[in-house]
Amino acid sequence: MLEHLFRKVHACYTGSPNGALLEDFATWLISAGYARPTARRHIRGLKEVLDQMSSARLDWDAGVSGSVLSQAFASASLQGTRRTAERFLTARRLLFREPAPDPLSALLDRYRRHLSEVRGLTSATIEQHIATTKSLLACTLPADAPLHALSAVAVERFVMTQARLVKRQTLQHVVARLRAFLRFCFDQGEVRERLDVIDAPRVYRDELPPRALAWPLVQKLLRSINRSSRLGWRDYAILHLMAHYGLRPSEIITLKLVSIDWENRTLHVKQRKTRSDLILPLAEQTMRVLRHYLRCGRPGGAHPELFLRASTPVGPLTHYAIGDLYHKRARESGLPLQGTSSYCLRHSFAMRLLDRGVGVKVIGDLLGHRTLESTCVYLRLQTGALREVALPLPTATTGIEENAR
Repeated sequence: MLEHLFRKVHACYTGSPNGALLEDFATWLISAGYARPTARRHIRGLKEVLDQMSSARLDWDAGVSGSVLSQAFASASLQGTRRTAERFLTARRLLFREPAPDPLSALLDRYRRHLSEVRGLTSATIEQHIATTKSLLACTLPADAPLHALSAVAVERFVMTQARLVKRQTLQHVVARLRAFLRFCFDQGEVRERLDVIDAPRVYRDELPPRALAWPLVQKLLRSINRSSRLGWRDYAILHLMAHYGLRPSEIITLKLVSIDWENRTLHVKQRKTRSDLILPLAEQTMRVLRHYLRCGRPGGAHPELFLRASTPVGPLTHYAIGDLYHKRARESGLPLQGTSSYCLRHSFAMRLLDRGVGVKVIGDLLGHRTLESTCVYLRLQTGALREVALPLPTATTGIEENAR
């Protein structure tokens, strides 16, 4: 692989004391989806670091510690290569972490294993638990204080602080993560009393109506996206599908190249929330958008997903990235979209169908709702229809006339 990446000077890489490692690193970079210019830059950076290290040849079979790697990549210009090298060494099981320097770090490591092995949580959910736990410990425990110094008053004070920063819906998740950690600590004997009895805020179903954008505003947002780059075409295609078909972020990221049936002009969507499949007819406008995206916006590679990351390594998007790109495009548009999210496009799609007289059952099927109750919430936004079914308010004069009769 080094010979293909450095055709004229590959000998200085293959002939170095760590040539085998550099060859393996180059192979991993290309297989991971890194572009060739980026791969060459990372290989040059790793070779520069290895040449500057005191040992002419490291015993990579024994592994390398994270602290040694951080010291080697002390230069600020090589931090991207350091992160890439860490991913490479982790994939090859050559990077090991030093023992935890303090009891709380050891506790967090045990709690992380508990969340993964006992509760079976995903890595993303585990990181959310760990982040909340670290915030609790940083805000409630003085420096070098043992965990058993944690008190119910300190936990309550932390919850009250969070309540001023986040919404009630988010605070519910924070309290749930605190309960899980404090219950784990009590079961492990780390605290002397039960601290996991925490009141959570109440959230009522449909207490707020869905936030739908006016369709002219949605069209302005789509037109504001600059499609002169690959990134612009990708973001435009994603937001177009969400606005015209009401797709969730979790459904966008699961779309694959084979999801598009060009002959029958349909789109196969896997609705992850209901675990059902949906076949949507593609309009001619959407067909043109997808063709332009595949021709001008999608990077090459063997990944089957329809939408990929723009930065290297190329790979599938996460549903968090969908929200980020919406906020970016909304901010760049200059439109009054503060406080909105990508889900507003989904709500706008539902309201547009409702205004056109489409039945609630059909809308619910397209949106992937399990019950009509979830779909009927959009009726609360159709104020015109509500005015038509409203009964006239009896007046005092009408009541007197009826009594006289």
